Amino acid sequence: MAMVKLSREAANGLEALSSPIHGRVLKLLARLEAWPNASGAKPLRGELAGRYRLRTGDYRVQFHVAGDVVIVERIGHRDGFYGE
Repeated sequence: MAMVKLSREAANGLEALSSPIHGRVLKLLARLEAWPNASGAKPLRGELAGRYRLRTGDYRVQFHVAGDVVIVERIGHRDGFYGE
């Protein structure tokens, strides 16, 4: 079992989500507690190498792993998610 921590940016992104999306993202965060057995995580490439993403519909959760801690860096809509 891994501990999931949210960065300030991720916490702000989570807080800004509408109620139905917020619930779906909370399920993704609960799934991350089973890291490395969390299904659906895809490694990112290029400048974001070493990070992963989970998706639910048009929303993304970007994170990296440090030992037994999963650090969620960003949560938001896919539009412009990787380009900022």
